[in-house]
Amino acid sequence: MSELNDYLEGKITFEEFERRREERKANNVNKEQKGDVSDEDETADQEDAVPSTSKKCARGTRKCQAETTEEGVSPSVQRAFASMMGDGLEECVEEDEEDEDGKIDWRVIGEDDDDDDDDDAEEGEEDEEDNDSNEVTPGDVFALEMELNRENKKMMKERRPRSKLPRALRGLMGEANIRYARGDKEDAILMCMEIIRQAPVAYEPFSTLAMIYEDQGDMEKALQFGLIAAHLNPSDCEEWVKLADMSLEQDNIKQAIICYTKAIKYDSSNVQYLWERSSLYEQVGEHKQAMDGYRRILSLLPPSDGEQFMQLSRDMAKSYYESSELPSAIGVMEEALDRHPELVTHECVNMAAELFIANHQHDKALEALVKFCGIVLKRQEKEETEMEKGDLTPAQETEGEEEKKEISEEEKGKILEVVIPDNVPVDIRVKMMVCLIHQQVFKPLDPMLTSLMEQSPEELGDLYLDVAEAFMEEGEYNSALPLLSALVCSERYNLAVVWLRHAECLKALGHLEVAVKSYSKVVEMAPLHLDARLALSTLQQQLGRPNMALAALEPMYDAETLAQDSSAAQQELKLLLHRSTLLHAQGRTDDYIDTVLTMLSMLLKVAMVRAQVCVVSDTSSGVKHLKLIKESRNKPTEIDDQEAAYLDVTGKTSVLSRDDWWKLLLHCLAVMCEVKRFAEAELLVDSTLEYYSFYDDRVKRKELEYLGLSAAFLDHNFRKAYDYIRLMLMDNVERTQLWNVFNQVTLHSQDARHHRFCLRLMLKHPDNHALYLLNGHTSLVSGTFKHALGQYMQAFRNQPDHPLHSLVVGLTFFHMACQRFVMKRHPLVVQGFSFLWRYVDLRGHCQESLYNLGRALHQLGLSHLAIHYYEKALTLPPLKLEGIDDDQVDLRREIAYNLSLIYQSSGNKEMARHVIYTYCTV
Repeated sequence: MSELNDYLEGKITFEEFERRREERKANNVNKEQKGDVSDEDETADQEDAVPSTSKKCARGTRKCQAETTEEGVSPSVQRAFASMMGDGLEECVEEDEEDEDGKIDWRVIGEDDDDDDDDDAEEGEEDEEDNDSNEVTPGDVFALEMELNRENKKMMKERRPRSKLPRALRGLMGEANIRYARGDKEDAILMCMEIIRQAPVAYEPFSTLAMIYEDQGDMEKALQFGLIAAHLNPSDCEEWVKLADMSLEQDNIKQAIICYTKAIKYDSSNVQYLWERSSLYEQVGEHKQAMDGYRRILSLLPPSDGEQFMQLSRDMAKSYYESSELPSAIGVMEEALDRHPELVTHECVNMAAELFIANHQHDKALEALVKFCGIVLKRQEKEETEMEKGDLTPAQETEGEEEKKEISEEEKGKILEVVIPDNVPVDIRVKMMVCLIHQQVFKPLDPMLTSLMEQSPEELGDLYLDVAEAFMEEGEYNSALPLLSALVCSERYNLAVVWLRHAECLKALGHLEVAVKSYSKVVEMAPLHLDARLALSTLQQQLGRPNMALAALEPMYDAETLAQDSSAAQQELKLLLHRSTLLHAQGRTDDYIDTVLTMLSMLLKVAMVRAQVCVVSDTSSGVKHLKLIKESRNKPTEIDDQEAAYLDVTGKTSVLSRDDWWKLLLHCLAVMCEVKRFAEAELLVDSTLEYYSFYDDRVKRKELEYLGLSAAFLDHNFRKAYDYIRLMLMDNVERTQLWNVFNQVTLHSQDARHHRFCLRLMLKHPDNHALYLLNGHTSLVSGTFKHALGQYMQAFRNQPDHPLHSLVVGLTFFHMACQRFVMKRHPLVVQGFSFLWRYVDLRGHCQESLYNLGRALHQLGLSHLAIHYYEKALTLPPLKLEGIDDDQVDLRREIAYNLSLIYQSSGNKEMARHVIYTYCTV
């Protein structure tokens, strides 16, 4: 078969191979016909028919010995040859499968017997027939070629990574290793350094250096060079594991984790590597990564390692449960129960049931207990269902089973009896009781509950509590009370949590007096238990004991603890909120303000520092209360990092929402104003405006500004009120109410700052009607009558029918006429009277209009006319204005006083006294 070898070596094409094969077959046929085929030719044909790598003698008496790994021929390739050549290699293939070293032993069985010629001739004829029947086809050639390609690819994958060390440096590397072996470590180090300089990506010198430094005891350098070598040759898993051990010796757990990760990358199915890395993850607190590693281990464990699988599953479930990952814990235990049900112990069932109960999956817990503990649930009408089932067809039987399953899930209450084997532990019995309680199955519980009560609560107190809590969750407080009463009377379980459940049970049953005693016991044993304090205060309030209710809500923590512990601060805020509600309901206003100020000082801690406001204790009234005061400006700021302090305050006060804090603030300001603590309300508003969360909200900021304006005005702090109203007017200059407040503030402040403000605002808003009048009033008071007249005339042109405009224009003319140096006095008086009479016409004949007319005549010295209008005004009643008392708009006292002045100046003192006594008597 020389043509086959030539084709495989690529010397000839496939067409040439077919042509030669056909010629050889034709020659063989001709030789058979002529009958001159010699023994020598037969031997040559047999040798051509069998490849050189698997050659066998015709009688099968001789075998050669060769190594398949050296020639690159695997058993699968030999089988391919055998399929083409016949069954001549069956023995070799079988021996190859049994040989562990992957080598084929060609054993010499014997030599040809030269004397037995007849046997040789017969065997030669048989071999010729076999050769004819086993001729090589093109399909066999393609199969052989494809098998060789697969073998080459497999060998390339399994081949060791090629060294990146150049051939020129391999001798030097070998010399370095020899020097190291002889103990000449210094020369070996120098040689390795030279190799690294010339070939920095080769791992061999780094590996040798790591071994040298390890022998010298320099583990730090050994680890560093070893890591470099491992990164340059990353597929060596054993080297990574060795480096991980060295890292652990140096307490570098994170480096060890990285080394194990590299080893796992190239040997992902190694359970030992995964286990070690997961253990290290647990040491550094990376719980999620550790659990992921354990999950991979579970997937790699074979079925024969069932005990290890179950133990690891229990440990993982416990770890998940401790880290509050209940669904993950349940998933691990469910997988363990399904995969190895024959290895499930009572411990596994107990843990699985506990996890199911904690996740409120009581039906699954009940199913696990029944399945693995041999517990039997006897249900109602079970025999009737079985009798009916016997008369059904298979399809109807299947449907009936599904319906029965659905009914059993819906009607759990029809369980009549529970049969539990004697070997079942009491823990599982109690969990069975808990599941039945949550399934609303109470009838079969009586014997089980009686059996539990016969046990000592000193030993099984935790199980007592589990059953009692299950009864309470289902509203069966009467059943839970005996269990809890037995626990609180014991010595070992006389605990605060048991007393709390006892108090809750009594409260639900309506035994308030006894519940108060139990809650008091809880507060005594656990003074920091917030829920117990709140419940005790509520009960005391319901029983008509307000003072004792407040005593239960006394502060729990000191100031230092509140500053450091966020959880303590949140609990204290909840307690203070309930206390403030209780105080307000009892009408204790000062104590309510103290409580709310304590809460707000926690929220506005940073804001108060910026606003220079602090909370102090005040005993001036004989009773200790809290008070807000303004700090000195020279006092340095106590908080250096205000941003961090603000974030800390936000975390502590997150127990209440921003809207809740806002409502609390508004209510506190309202109560402060009710008790006339306006100065403190003003300081509280100033502090709140420095709080970012409220200041950034435009609506809340505007409301705070209005509250601050009201508080400042009521506190007679008109300077501060002017600052508020000034900002408001700049935002909304057209609002009449703001101008009215502005007039009130400037009227009481006796400050001239508003003059320049109005003039500057007039430049921005030249058509504003209120600014015309205000600037005119300012000019009139300052004596610049012409400027005042110009402003008033602008207002008159805009609204000519407004009586006030006519009044102020007429008065301005009178003031100008009363000046000492004036050229046209009489025309000014006439113009003034014309506008004044226009004012009377627009306003009507009333007390106000006649008084203003008489006052103008009185100013001009026309006393007889002024008396007429004054007396006429006295006879008219005051105006009726909505929202204003009649006494506030009654002008009779002013009229009488002016009239008395006229009488005094004319010498008629009797009339002056009469008018005063009649209208001006207090």
